[in-house]
This record gives sequence, C-alpha cells and structure tokens, in this order.
Amino acid sequence: MLLTIENLHKSYVAGGIETAVLRGISLTLERGESLALMGESGSGKSTLLHLIAGLDVPKSGQITLDGQIMSEPSDSKRAERRRHLVGLIFQQFNLIPSLTVAANIAFQAQLAGRHDPVWCTQLATQMGLNAHLAKYPEALSGGQQQRVAIARALAAKPALVLADEPTGNLDEDTAQSVLALLLEITRETDTSVLMVTHSAVHARALDRQMTLRGGIIAQ
Repeated sequence: MLLTIENLHKSYVAGGIETAVLRGISLTLERGESLALMGESGSGKSTLLHLIAGLDVPKSGQITLDGQIMSEPSDSKRAERRRHLVGLIFQQFNLIPSLTVAANIAFQAQLAGRHDPVWCTQLATQMGLNAHLAKYPEALSGGQQQRVAIARALAAKPALVLADEPTGNLDEDTAQSVLALLLEITRETDTSVLMVTHSAVHARALDRQMTLRGGIIAQ
C-alpha cells in the first residue's frame, strides 16, 4: 500500500474557538491507483491534501506514504519527504514567471536532486510543449500553463501526485484534455493520484471516487 491514513483529525483555533475540519479520516491508496476526492466547499478536501503533502500537521492520527511518516512534527523532515515523494498540482498553476517553460518543468526535480533531462524532454513532448520551452508563462494559455505545472509535478518522478482542482480554471474541453494527459502519464509510470474535484465527470475518469462531508468520509 502506497498511502495509509489512520484516524486523522485536524482542527483550527480562531478567536479562542476550536473548529474541527477533519474528524477521523481513514483511507488507503495503492501504488498506481487514482482516487477522486469530492465534497462541498469547507468539507476538508484541501486540508486533507495539505496534510498528506506534509504542508501541515494533524491534531492526531497518522499518514504513511511509501513507508515514510508524513505526519512527522519536524518541518524539515516533512519538507524533505515531500520533495522526494509528492508532486503537487494546484488550480492556480503557480508557475515561476521569471523562468522559461523548460526551467519551470525542471525546477522541482532540481530541488529534489532528481533532475533527469531526458525525462523532462519526454514529459514536454507528451504534454505538447516542445514548441514553447523557451517561452515564459505569461505567453501561454491557461491550458498550456497547467500542462507545464503537471510536467513540473511529474519531473521528479514522485510516488504520489496530489492535485487540488487542477482543471478548475479551464474550459471544459481543455480540462478534459489536460486531465487525460495527467492520467495517461501517471498510469504509464505507476504513479498514484489523489485529486480534489467538484466535477462528477472528471471524478469518474479516476479509478475510485470518495466524498468528504463535514470532515468525515460519506458512506
């Protein structure tokens, strides 16, 4: 099992009032499997992705990714494990405007010390980006920018891709195309995918679907 989450709880305190966001989440994800996470705004979907990525720590419970504890309290250890195990894709692309497409694709892999120029070139080809490698993000369409973001996430050969509404800023035709590319490459490389989406159509393209409601998994 690649990912195991056991009885995960997360709360936030504001104005002296504690609000529970996740209330006992348990799930597993096999290597190479894709899972769509659905639910209304505020149900805890993005919070769960942040915890899996080690961007935050839970109140209680444990997250194990490829044998590594991602709920480790040490910021530096979580960051190191994230660089080597996780690829992140966001709705807002988050490309570095001062870097070319080629440099953006290579960026995360270089940080992780796992830059493979041949693999980056292959990703650019599969994403249809070869004609744009010397361009800067501002010269690209939204769909092209998201394809760069996907290539960047995959360049370090992560075990798990976490995608938070990756098609939310795209029109439907472009969204379908971008999602198909993501799933094609992750299936070829046996990479697991956990994707937050509001689209039932996009969710059905993944192997499994799960709904969060009020911080718990809906039955």
